[in-house]
Amino acid sequence: MAAHGSPDTGTENGAHALAESGPDDGAGAGAGAGAGDTLDLRVPDELAALYTGAEFSGTAQCAEPAAQDRDELLDHLAGWSPAATPAGTFRLVPVRLARDLPLISRWMNDPAVAAFWELAGPASVTEDHVRPQLEGDGRSVPCLGVLDGTPMSYWEIYRADLDPLARHYPARPGDTGIHLLIGGVADRSRGLGTLLLRAVAGLVLDHRPSCSRVVAEPDLRNTPSVSAFLSAGFRFSAEIDLPGKRAALMVHDRSLRHVLRPGHC
Repeated sequence: MAAHGSPDTGTENGAHALAESGPDDGAGAGAGAGAGDTLDLRVPDELAALYTGAEFSGTAQCAEPAAQDRDELLDHLAGWSPAATPAGTFRLVPVRLARDLPLISRWMNDPAVAAFWELAGPASVTEDHVRPQLEGDGRSVPCLGVLDGTPMSYWEIYRADLDPLARHYPARPGDTGIHLLIGGVADRSRGLGTLLLRAVAGLVLDHRPSCSRVVAEPDLRNTPSVSAFLSAGFRFSAEIDLPGKRAALMVHDRSLRHVLRPGHC
């Protein structure tokens, strides 16, 4: 799942930066769409109706529970507690295709997102990307990011040490990678990317005691993205060559969690 992570930066380029977080098949090689080419995609009322009650409260039971060994690769991510953030309560909710595919596909068809993820088209295109993760061994878990009960972002939490990414840097056992996109233009301009990156890195370290580092690989040319990771408490580790891009390896160390203040490299 080696890919591009590029969250919001709160700058005028934030809408562009937020969209960059795609698979490792050259998705980051193309030129990104500007904010003017970005669709303002909110969750439609009829789709929002699917996300009610206990659905994202942490009390609903998964209709199709994964096998225990699959859950263990990422320390039972489905049961992770929510994170309290200044923007509200944030939770990672594992994707269920029957429920979530229409929304994720809508996001993937935003030109600013499609420029990097390269998953525009019918919903089957997004399904072909997500389903292998759901049916795999559990080393990558696609999730909705839910803020105060509203799904507003897509995340992939994955075992970087078991991923092709590990061929490109000195991986350590337990290294955990993150990819993301924030779905709505309005959310991209709220400065949420850095805030949620910090929250998710904290969730990984809180719930994965064997993980000493959270890693990401934004395109080196995407300076707003690299800046956002730095602001979220990641440090720049190295430049690495990945399929389709030269990336900045960003690392969030457990050992420096309370020493490396956000915004310092």
